[in-house]
Amino acid sequence: MAKYRLILLRHGEGAWNKENRFCSWVDQKLSSNGIKEAQNCGKHLKALGFEFDLVFTSVLSRSIQTAWLVLQEMGQEWVPMQSSWRLNERHYGALIGLNRAEMALNHGEEQVKIWRRSYDVTPPPITESHPYYEEIYNDRRYKCCDVSHDNLPKAESLKDVLDRLLPYWNEKIVPELKRGKMILISAHGNSSRALLKHVEGISDEDIMNVTLPTGVPILLELDENLHPLGPHQFLGDQEAIQAAIKKVEDQGKVKSAEK
Repeated sequence: MAKYRLILLRHGEGAWNKENRFCSWVDQKLSSNGIKEAQNCGKHLKALGFEFDLVFTSVLSRSIQTAWLVLQEMGQEWVPMQSSWRLNERHYGALIGLNRAEMALNHGEEQVKIWRRSYDVTPPPITESHPYYEEIYNDRRYKCCDVSHDNLPKAESLKDVLDRLLPYWNEKIVPELKRGKMILISAHGNSSRALLKHVEGISDEDIMNVTLPTGVPILLELDENLHPLGPHQFLGDQEAIQAAIKKVEDQGKVKSAEK
């Protein structure tokens, strides 16, 4: 029997998810479909009887908005929430704003897969000439981080995401788990993948094949040493979840009409 249980959630579909663009640290609200995904997630978790004591999010709106909608559907709006940049999506550097399918056409599907899914390959860094540089680095939410503004990343591999996420996991989230609290983490595709890699001991090679759909809750059951009792579980209609996973994987492929 599990000593600790928590729910990990990639936010609902955002506007740039719908447009198949690298969103990363550019702040985006949920699309209309993303709102429905979050609401359906909340309905499903309520039906399963989950009761949360604490919620952790990134500082990006799509993560926070997803958590709000989930809690609202569950009638648990009062549950305390903590937000940290350390749960942010991976910083995609110079790739931010670019269309994944167009990138596959120009650079090849394998290169795009490496940029999206590899463990230790970092994309080219963002520079001050990038169209979204000022929007990101002048954003007030990054003026109050626990690192200096100059030390915020300009591009990250998944390894870099794990490195900046682990202190928050160990110092903020794990102690609350050990106090017996039921926790929801509303994060992003890559911050969630990084955490799964750490908790489940997924290899550098195998993490490339871990894909998380938007708005689908993931159950982690851990023993007293925070080791998993089994692989993570996607909660919901399994056929629909597999179709959603394939949709995410296909984002990095050249569209059929362009092949």
